[in-house]
Amino acid sequence: MSRARLFVENFVVYGLGSMVAKVIPLVMLPVVTRLMPDASYFGYSDLANTLVSLMQPVAIMGMYDAMFRMFFDRDDENFKKSVCSTALFFVMGMTVLVAACMLLLEDPIARLFFGDAEFVNLVVVSAMTVLVSGSNSIIQAPTRMMNKRRVFIIMNLATSILSYTVSIPLLLVGEYLMALPVAALVAAASALAVFAFLNRKWFSFKNFDPKLLKTMLVIGVPLMPSFLFYWAFNSASRLVILSALGASAAGIFAVAAKIGQVSQLIYTAFAQGWQYFAFSTMRDEDQVELNSRVYEYLGVISLLATALVIAVMDPVYRLLFSDEYTGGIVCVPYLFLAPLLLMLYQVAVNQLIVVKRTWPSLLMLVCGAATCIALQVALVPLLGIEGAAIGTIAGYFMTVVIALVVLTRMKLMAVRRRFHVLFVVFAVYLLTWRFLLMGSTAALCVLFMCFALFCVRLYREELHGLRRRLSVNLRMDV
Repeated sequence: MSRARLFVENFVVYGLGSMVAKVIPLVMLPVVTRLMPDASYFGYSDLANTLVSLMQPVAIMGMYDAMFRMFFDRDDENFKKSVCSTALFFVMGMTVLVAACMLLLEDPIARLFFGDAEFVNLVVVSAMTVLVSGSNSIIQAPTRMMNKRRVFIIMNLATSILSYTVSIPLLLVGEYLMALPVAALVAAASALAVFAFLNRKWFSFKNFDPKLLKTMLVIGVPLMPSFLFYWAFNSASRLVILSALGASAAGIFAVAAKIGQVSQLIYTAFAQGWQYFAFSTMRDEDQVELNSRVYEYLGVISLLATALVIAVMDPVYRLLFSDEYTGGIVCVPYLFLAPLLLMLYQVAVNQLIVVKRTWPSLLMLVCGAATCIALQVALVPLLGIEGAAIGTIAGYFMTVVIALVVLTRMKLMAVRRRFHVLFVVFAVYLLTWRFLLMGSTAALCVLFMCFALFCVRLYREELHGLRRRLSVNLRMDV
């Protein structure tokens, strides 16, 4: 199979599975918000998810990425089983430890994350979710590493449906606070049980290897703080908003973030298909050029998708949500672009995992996270929830720029000048929307068409090449 076909098939198929998992929550989001009395309940549910997303990387300790990297180091199946087993039993121990600490500190955690000790039940459910989800991330990994795409799609569909099968009845009987966190726990536990059965041959305590664990920790531990910085990018804004503006504003921002993160359909499709492609091609002679082309093409897709969202989001958002939530419209473009910038960062920084030098990624994320949090603390009191969105996108942008500069100097990336030109033009488009055309859907659609034509002009050679290849394939099929 050609590398282009390998990448496209993984992107499309994993994209389908991810789309199933992400579209259902997006479709259900207006239903959920209308079943809740006010935005504060959605805010508290989102804060529970924020707590889980903070503690889970601590429990996993970067072991998932280390496991993925080491799995492709040798073709020996016994070695692969040792990699999987070592990762699982280490993470199981860590998840028990982290969940126990959360339960012991439930009162202070409730005050910090939810503003009051009366929310300890949310802390308990979050601790159980960390316990289950941490192990699940390792147990499901062989399915992806063996590229079993059909299983992936089916499980994403089933888990997403199960989550709402649990949460909607709870909302209907008035359990507004606990419905979504409990549903997430039930879905995670169900997925864990299924993947444990499907992948049972890859895990055995007798295959646990302490020496291999040391090697995996060398790769994984430097990545663990990186995931904590990802949390700062994605979730610290909730705590800043809760402190400065209250739970209702946090709920409005959370809904905007959910809509903005429609881009997760692109990002998750990439993330699920990327690792298999990246590590299976890492020994190719032109690997740096290949990785750089992927980075550039994904960047073009990201900017085009964001430009389209800017053009059409206003009437769509107002149609889906009540007036209480429309203040979040201004946040959507920033929050839509943020996961796509993360995608570009991960394409670049994956080069460090390939050469087993992961520590520079930590320094890159420190700079970006510091920028993000500093701007959020400064801007939220001045601009409201838009300040949190601006801080988020600024932090991601800082991280992407630093990563590209560093990896270019290390001769691990080689992005062409035209991509930088495209980014400048997009920045002009974004500023035009914010200060001149906000709410003017017709004018923004015209502006989007101009931007799309500019992208076509800039990448006309690649488009001509793609058209020729499609024509050849069609003739061969005929």
